[in-house]
Amino acid sequence: MHLYSEDDLVPISALQHILFCERQFALIHIEQFWEENCFTAEGRVLHERVDVEHHESRRLFRQEYGMAVRSLERGLIGKCDLVELYLTSEKKIAEAVPVEFKRGRNKEEDFDRVQLCAQAVCLEEMFNVPVAAGQLYYLQEHRRTTVNIDGPLRAKTMELIARIWQIQASGITPPALYENKKCDRCSLLEGCMPKSAGAGGKRVDRFVLSQIRAAREECGRWVDTL
Repeated sequence: MHLYSEDDLVPISALQHILFCERQFALIHIEQFWEENCFTAEGRVLHERVDVEHHESRRLFRQEYGMAVRSLERGLIGKCDLVELYLTSEKKIAEAVPVEFKRGRNKEEDFDRVQLCAQAVCLEEMFNVPVAAGQLYYLQEHRRTTVNIDGPLRAKTMELIARIWQIQASGITPPALYENKKCDRCSLLEGCMPKSAGAGGKRVDRFVLSQIRAAREECGRWVDTL
């Protein structure tokens, strides 16, 4: 079995990025480009309030907040907002339930569910117990939603992980493709430039070359005036 090294692990959050947009994933995780908007800021503040490392426990039940998790088999690393652990009478872990806190409301898309599934995969590897379900807590709904970590969700999550490693290995950022509703709410809109670099199927390298040519022409006109 191939195991990834500690230095090569990718954040669990990368699954949400690649599911939303492969170019967004590459800009963040390959080119190390990031900008914050109101949505990402609200999410960050929420997680800062939740991800304070402490724990609560009763006799055969523990709650671990801000638990660091990883999977060397899948190459993932991250932090669970909350993990609820159910223990046997011998104080061994019998069941683990990841709980993820989110701003807004439940979504039709699988952005949050694949992240929760990835956390479950990490917990299974760390504690050697099956994780059959997790929970999502949406701030605007003020209640938990149970997510079954079933076959279809696992398969989708594994496909996304495989795609992450394909793009990582290539080191190539996918070209921009403007989709108004999706792109307009992306924090990387201005840096990605999907309308300029991607409209009409234009390649990013052609756009960059056109900008270089325009700059050279402008320099030439400036020299002629001297």
